[in-house]
Parts: sequence; structure tokens; C-alpha cells
Amino acid sequence: MNTHAASEAIEDKVKELLSQMTLEEKAGQMTQIDFSVVGTPAVSGEEPPIDRTRLEDAVINHHVGSILNVPFTPANRAAPIGTWRKITAAVQEASQRTRLKIPVIYGIDAIHGATYTQGAALFPQAISMAATFNPELSFKEGEITAREVRASGLQWNFSPVMDIGRQPLWPRLWETYGEDVHLASVMGTSYIKGHQGDDFSAPDKLPTCLKHYVGYSFPINGKDRTPAWIGERMLREYFLPTFEAGVQAGAPTVMVNSSEVDGIPGHANYQYLTTILRGEMGFKGFTVSDWEDIKRLYTRDKLAATPKEAVKIAVMAGVDMSMVPFDFTFYDLLVELARSGEVPMSRIDEAVSRILTVKFQTGLFDPERPVLPAEGNFATPEAVETNRQAAREAIILAKNDNHILPLKKDASILVAGPTANLLSVMNGGWTITWQGDSESLYPQDKLTVFEALQTKSAGKVTYVGGQAFDDPIDVDKVVAEAQNHDYVLLALGEKPYTETPGNIDSLMLDQKQIDLANAVIEAGKPVILLMLGGRPRVITAIAEKVPGVILGFLPGMEGGEAIADIIYGDYNPNGKLPISYPRNTNDIVPYDHKPTESFEFNTYKPLYPFGHGLSYTTFETRGLSVEKSQIKMGENVTVHVSVKNTGTLKGKETVLLYLNDVAASVTRPVRQLKAFKKVELEPGQEQSLSFTLTPRDLSFIGIDMKRIVEPGEFKVMVGNETAGFSVTE
Repeated sequence: MNTHAASEAIEDKVKELLSQMTLEEKAGQMTQIDFSVVGTPAVSGEEPPIDRTRLEDAVINHHVGSILNVPFTPANRAAPIGTWRKITAAVQEASQRTRLKIPVIYGIDAIHGATYTQGAALFPQAISMAATFNPELSFKEGEITAREVRASGLQWNFSPVMDIGRQPLWPRLWETYGEDVHLASVMGTSYIKGHQGDDFSAPDKLPTCLKHYVGYSFPINGKDRTPAWIGERMLREYFLPTFEAGVQAGAPTVMVNSSEVDGIPGHANYQYLTTILRGEMGFKGFTVSDWEDIKRLYTRDKLAATPKEAVKIAVMAGVDMSMVPFDFTFYDLLVELARSGEVPMSRIDEAVSRILTVKFQTGLFDPERPVLPAEGNFATPEAVETNRQAAREAIILAKNDNHILPLKKDASILVAGPTANLLSVMNGGWTITWQGDSESLYPQDKLTVFEALQTKSAGKVTYVGGQAFDDPIDVDKVVAEAQNHDYVLLALGEKPYTETPGNIDSLMLDQKQIDLANAVIEAGKPVILLMLGGRPRVITAIAEKVPGVILGFLPGMEGGEAIADIIYGDYNPNGKLPISYPRNTNDIVPYDHKPTESFEFNTYKPLYPFGHGLSYTTFETRGLSVEKSQIKMGENVTVHVSVKNTGTLKGKETVLLYLNDVAASVTRPVRQLKAFKKVELEPGQEQSLSFTLTPRDLSFIGIDMKRIVEPGEFKVMVGNETAGFSVTE
């Protein structure tokens, strides 16, 4: 059946089903509860850990349409794949005993692999995937994640985050694909296409969910879930395009911004949720609230005078499903609102139709359909190897004075610092547990940075440090031990976190780490600094005194091996920064800044700029040219450039193409990334590349808030070269 016929068939089925549903059944479909509402405490020893009476109450009596989150294992942690399969089977069995046999859709935060299934392939986090500048790896991550989540019996993934990461204090920065609109759009849509394929009802595919629509990532004070102030032009220029790309890539669900923009909470914003998302972007799927956020219109935001009014505001603004999550209050209040006519049945029918459509599209209405077998589909050697390659390409060599790296295998190395011998610091939040900080739960067969170096070394590798991130560091012992080694690898950074627990007051490292760094540098041995963590913590004073700097961010479960591969030269680094790395805690200027931000006394002078990343070989781009120096409005522009490996080792280089609109009626950034391509070249090899710029690439949000292209001069920049062309009416 062709796609159009298939969607018409689903439309007919949804209409037929909707016509048979009671008000209560409809309200239930719009209700999403946490697993704890139906679960049993782990101590009960139940397998699966479900209370059948409570499950029946939720699914049969309250007609609940969706369940989310992890079982009640200690610390709400990842469950074995067998447990997950039993849980989801029990939920579907209950749904088959309802009057209309409408399946429950089970959602999970599988944000860098199947994060809540034990033993899954856990990839670099999004900020590190962005550093690969490799859409094929993002596509493969999507494929592998979908397959492993489906093999776990789960049906819906709350990923990817399409928020744009332009506030480095924000504790969810690492869940984004960085500060650039084009890079985030390309990496995010590649992930969606891998995850969903052409048909996400396929046994190894899965629907995605775009998070968190819209403006969540730009809190003015840097704290999670605090207000953003975003003018409409900025919203349309920087924050909407990534979501629009996700909608066009076929993501069928959207999760709503948990905070507020310009005084309007995300869950009350009709302009964003209905006028723009549906009217302008053409989104056809359903929206889901974030955690308890409809209630919070009353309890936190003080927008609603009662919990009932909060439900009315959110549903009428365009929220289709409520992540309640711990009770049935949303269901009860929505039924009351419908009976009194305050929420029209037409709005409820609209929301339920959207939810049912996605359930049909996901293949959930086929009760005989077998769950994807775990054998051959979970933590396969191919998945692990893809993950390791992603980790290798994610590591950024930021400084390499006098070619201190790579080190010889027989070098004697002291490894020190709080991030040197932990797996959690390479994975971050949403790993096994919500905060990702339960080191004891991490798989023992994966290697920390220290363990990976030790495994590869033919010399002496010694670790001095604690067993946990916050353990006291014996600085004197580290300094004394440094005298016995040729080099020191100093591993600094952050412990894992996400959301509000990850809020910080400054990008500075804690004093304990600064003191350690200063003492080690003064000891006189060559120091290589390795940074791990989700944000760019300020390292300027340290980085200026050491010959080598590696930025690891969050490279995932294979990160230790990938870092060791790069330190020893078994892999030639090729990661590039997806953000501007600030020189100081308040010097936050993105690469695509406005002319005033680098005028007179103002400068763009990060410690390391967006797109920075060194290699053990050298590359040169040359011959930049534009096919036509003059084009008419509406035409494409073809750009040619060649890239050559001018060094002595095989390596990968990402060629970045930037554009500048020379003069416009609204000030334009000094440059914006519009295209990139990653190529692998042998020493001496040269490759010609072509890029096509579309009218959309030349456009901006004009004075009347509409996207326009203005005639005039444009500059294209690649490497050190610039070429120009003009657009005529």
C-alpha cells in the first residue's frame, strides 16, 4: 500500500474508533501516567514488578492511553531487557481487555541509546554527536537506538532534543546538538530518519519526540526551567527552524517546553502550540506535556486559579496528552470540563484522533505482532563498533603544542583528576538512572580513561585519585608521583547531572580542581589536560600553561577507549567544537554573532571557536569559487572548493561553508554555517567538493517577521578563502 493510501486507511480507522468512544475513554487516551502508578516496589520480588489491580484500574477503569518511565527498581534504574519485555506485555494484555482494545503507548527517555535497558549500546550524548559533524553516525545511532528500544518492548522515545544550545550554563546544554541552527537541524533530522525509517511501524523502528518546544534552552539566568525572553524574530531565526526540520523529517510527537517564554508558560502558549506548530509548520502529530507541567500552571506558574483551570488552559492552548504523572486528576478534571462545555468535544476529538493516529502508525493495534527478538538486535558487535567510532569522532583535540600528542605506547604516564577513572563522567545524565551518577551500576566490562590507557600501554600508567568524583584529592601525593613519570594526563570536568539538579552559579571549575591543576603544572612535567562533562567549564588559565588539551564532553560508554586511541595515535582525531568554548565565565558570544559584537572594543575571542578541532595531519582548502557570480531571486547557488591532506597521516576533515549577507534591512550575523561535509583523505590526496545553497539558505526573518531573501551581495567563506555573488530581483 502506498503512503497516501495507508494514511487514508488509518484516518478511516481513527474516525470509526472515535465514533464508538465514550467521553471517559477519550479523556483516558489523553492521560499519561508514571510507571509507579501501576508498579510494585522492587522488594516485593514480583516479576514483572506490576500490581495487576492497579494496572487494571489505570488501563481498564481510567482508559489510560500512555505510561512512561522506569520500574521501581532501587533508585529507578535501568531494568534487564527481560523485565521490560514482561512489563510491556502485561500492559498490552490489560489494554486487550478494554472495551475497544485500544493499546497503551509506552514512552521512555532513550536519549543516547536505550538508556534504561541494562547493557544497551550507549552513544555519545548529543553535544558529542554534534562534535562528530557526521550525519551518517547520527543516522546509525537512531537506527540502533530504535532497534534496542523496540527489542526492550518499548514503543516511543522522548528524543531528540531539538532545543538550540546557546546558553552554556544551562544544565541540559549537552542534550542539544550545539549552538548552530544548521548543524543541529542536520544531526537531529539524521537521527530521526535512522530511528523511524520510512515507516515506524516496522518491527525495528520507533516514533521520535521533538523536545522541548520551544525556547526552553535559553533561560536568561542559565538555570533549568526558568524564564526565557525571546523576541519573535530571534524565535523564528534561531529556535523554531530546528523544530521545523524535525517536523519535516516526520517526527510524529512533540514535547512541550517546561518553562516560559516572554511570560507565557509553554503549556499555555496557543500561539506556539497551535498557530505556529500546526498552522505554519503543518505538524500533524500529537503534543505531550512535560512532567507535571499542566498542574504547574496552577502550583508553580500561578497562571491558573485552580487545577481545573490549568487543565482547560493547557488543552485549549494545544496540549494533546498530559504527563500527569502520578494520579488521574487530569482525567477527572477533563471529564468535568467537557461535561460543562468549557472544553468543547471537538477539541477533545481532535487530540484523541492525533493520539490514535500515531498509535496506528506505530503498529500498536496489531496484538499478534511479536516483539523484536533481543537476540541479534541488542548490544550487537556492530552496534558497539558504531558506538566506538562515534566516540572517536566526537573527541576534540583543542591544543597540541610541539606535537606532544600522540604519546608513544611505552611512555610513562601519571593519570590524575576526578574524571580519570569513572564511566559516569563520560555518559552524563539519563544513563541507567535519571542523574546518571550511580557509578556502581555501570557495566564493568567498559573501560574508564585510566583503564583504557593501561590496557593499551606498553609502559607504566599509574592512577592517583579517589573512587568517586567528590573524593578528596591528595595533591601532594599527585605531585610526588608526577616525578616518576614522563607525562601527566590531568582529567578534570564535571560529575553527571541533568535538569534542575545540574544548575550551577558559574562556569568556573571548583577550586579543588584548579588547585590540583596548578600544583601539577608547577611540578614541571608535561601536562595534557582532558576535559569531560556536559558544559564548557572555564579552563583558560590552565590551558594556557599546558601543551595539550583534549575536550571530551560526554563520549558515552566507549569514550575511555576512544580517548586512549587518540592519546596513543591509534586514531587520528577529527572532532570539531559544536559550540564556542568561552574564555571566561561571562564572555558568552556565539560564533554567528552580530557585527556589533565584534566592533570597536567588542570581540569574538573564545578560548576555542566553533568548528575548532586539530588533527595529527594537516589539511588545506583552496580554490573556493561560486559557479555564477550573479543569480536571480529564487535560484540556487553552487559553490566549489577542494580539500587536500597536506600531512603525512590519513585523516578526516570537516569542510565548513559559511555565508554572510553583506547588507540587509535586519542586521545579519557575521557568518552562518550553511553546509558542511566530512571527508577522509590519504596523505597527499585531494578531493573536490560541491555545495548547493538554496534560497532558504540566503533568507532571514524580515522587518514584518516573514522569511525573505533580499537582493544584494553575499559572501561565501571556507577556510581562509572568501568568494562573492549577488542576487538580483
